[in-house]
Amino acid sequence: MDAILSLAALAHETRLDIYRLLVEAGHGGLAAGSIAEHMALAAPTLSFHLRHLKHAGLVDCRREGRSLIYSADYDRMNGLVGYLTENCCQGDAAACGAPACAPGPIVASARVREGSRHEAVSRTRRRQ
Repeated sequence: MDAILSLAALAHETRLDIYRLLVEAGHGGLAAGSIAEHMALAAPTLSFHLRHLKHAGLVDCRREGRSLIYSADYDRMNGLVGYLTENCCQGDAAACGAPACAPGPIVASARVREGSRHEAVSRTRRRQ
């Protein structure tokens, strides 16, 4: 696993939001059009970000009819989380009691917040 490639892909707010959306969607994934609509992104912008996530191995893509369906690669995600926590508390997570070693949310949600609809809205605001 290339943790640096995965972390670099997730280091962009829009890609992190897309990835979280796909994780929440489950194994069935979402059509590219649904992702674009939910994230309020233009198709070329979404394609750019999905390409980065796919290159990092974080998402899979399959064709269903005329639609491209994207889904999170849970094995890759779990591998990344495992890599980040494998030596937590010198290998004895139970001894340290640190909440970072326990499953669950460790950072504030990176979901789309009202007023920060990424590039599409940001460009619009700059033009006004």
